[in-house]
Amino acid sequence: MSNITITDLSTARDIDDIPRPVVALSATSVTKDWEQARHQHHKAQLIYSVRGILNCEIEDGVWIVPPQCAVWIPGNLPHSSRGAGETECYCLFVEPDATPDLPKTCCTIAVSPLLRELLLKVTGFPKLYELGSREERLIATLLDELAAAPVENLHLPMPRDPRLRQLAEMLLAAPTDKTLKGDWATRIGMSERNISRLLLNEIGMSFGRWRRQLHVILALQRLSKGESVQTVALELGYENASGFVTMFRKAVGKPPARYISERMSNAETTAVPGIVLSDIT
Repeated sequence: MSNITITDLSTARDIDDIPRPVVALSATSVTKDWEQARHQHHKAQLIYSVRGILNCEIEDGVWIVPPQCAVWIPGNLPHSSRGAGETECYCLFVEPDATPDLPKTCCTIAVSPLLRELLLKVTGFPKLYELGSREERLIATLLDELAAAPVENLHLPMPRDPRLRQLAEMLLAAPTDKTLKGDWATRIGMSERNISRLLLNEIGMSFGRWRRQLHVILALQRLSKGESVQTVALELGYENASGFVTMFRKAVGKPPARYISERMSNAETTAVPGIVLSDIT
């Protein structure tokens, strides 16, 4: 079995030395939070979360991976990852030319029941499975399913401009801060108009939508760990749960309690439909 612990996942950096187009690993952590420092490898990587919330960060953004979702990281792309609390995930490493039509950019994808079962199956294969064997044919089927998997919009884009990057980092550090855009502009030495223009140019979002998307992502992290809607709403700076639920429903398409309940109850049998954070302004 290709089974490792989360804390040993750094060994995956040597994954490029394994002479196979696809390598699968499973990893678990039941004791504490964990973090992988920024690194890269030639093989692309799929990280599928069975339990717990995973985060993947590259220069251009942050991706959240709730249970029963996966994040795709193209080959040779520097990235870091971390998990909170009890986590279980499956990692698939794929040579960039293993099959056409795989995603070219980092993204979060929905995992169908078939793709999930294939992931679980190939994790048990020897790292040096025989070429031309049944194992290799099942891996080819897995890659076909992966190429067809729908993309979910659970992405928080990060601007490149140093001043906007400073703004983003301040918002990430204090997501409940209710400071108005004009005051944020003063803090980073920009005009309000320039903030709006550069945000739209660099990440395609208004300031308000970027902050709401951040709140949805942070809320999913906390709700998936069992925190109540009321607690999450107050911690994110909402005056009451009702205002938070309204924002979440507009963004995700359903209220938070229902979303989390459906994801958890269907975890063992079905994939949750794709999540689209709508263009609310």
